[in-house]
Amino acid sequence: MTKNWKDIGVGRDATLKDALQVLDAGAMQIALVMDDECHLAGTLTDGDVRRALLRGQGVETAVSEVMNPNPITGLLAEGKEIWQRTMHRHGLRHLPLLDAAGCVADLVRYELPVEPERNTPIVIMAGGLGARLRPLTNDIPKPLLKVGSRPVLETIIENFAAQGFQRITLCINYRGDMIRDHFGDGSRWDLEISYVEEPNRMGTAGALTLLPERPREPFVVMNGDLLTKVDFVRLLDFHQRQGFSATVAMREYSYQIPYGVLQINDEYQVMQMVEKPMERRYVSAGIYILNPETIDLIPRDEYYDIPTLFNALMAQNRTVGSFPLRDYWIDIGRIEDLERASAEFTEWFG
Repeated sequence: MTKNWKDIGVGRDATLKDALQVLDAGAMQIALVMDDECHLAGTLTDGDVRRALLRGQGVETAVSEVMNPNPITGLLAEGKEIWQRTMHRHGLRHLPLLDAAGCVADLVRYELPVEPERNTPIVIMAGGLGARLRPLTNDIPKPLLKVGSRPVLETIIENFAAQGFQRITLCINYRGDMIRDHFGDGSRWDLEISYVEEPNRMGTAGALTLLPERPREPFVVMNGDLLTKVDFVRLLDFHQRQGFSATVAMREYSYQIPYGVLQINDEYQVMQMVEKPMERRYVSAGIYILNPETIDLIPRDEYYDIPTLFNALMAQNRTVGSFPLRDYWIDIGRIEDLERASAEFTEWFG
């Protein structure tokens, strides 16, 4: 249930501008239109606002002209299973709950169905120094920096747990004892957490040689400073269906060159001049699926990173694939990234 559901209420005489302020502050993508006695008159979503603006209605338009006057609702007397079933059947993110008098009593969010337990090994690289985040990382490892109400790594682990994954290995080095103390054996999340301690920094692939046993199936390797809503089950399924030896999740990265770009021929003749073009590239998102045999290519007891491993696989004509990642994703490598993630956390992770 939602503790602050009253904060997303607006009166029937409110304007669209008033409702937009409530939607923005509540960060739940829904507002409840109620009278003074909390009787539900309708609901207003981001989509309702967008459609109103496209119709040419201004921000001074009355909410009553834009809202959904007949929203799907649940009864407070019903149970969680029925509320979730109602939202699933109607494709809803939220369900207002009414008491016997027809007044709003609560608001519930849709929860994904419980995932089956998955034994796919998950390896999270959590040993980095976090140099670009100093002085914040002088006394605490980067994966334990808080975004929202909890450390980055805790949100990552909770995401895996919610998708049914049961076995997580954390590769630790810098301030690794603090990570061990925080996560323990993983029982708090009903999963199993083990640790690989790097004697020195071994790169994003080198630590895989320290795993106590080689995985028997494709496994996930992920950097420990990422916040993402990626569906790892979908990513694994894609990897296996395509028959890749290794798969990298990729993001499209765009940047603008702040100058006029020249294309010239061998005679120094300008063939084309483009003013401040926008360049687009695909970049690694720091999430990988590896087949077990790929570990055999990694030398032991030395620094070795994932790009080197992928290039070695391609040199042996093994198929390396890419998966376009369009879910929420942010790499918390700099102070400004941490600030942005903190501002967006509630919207994406509640």
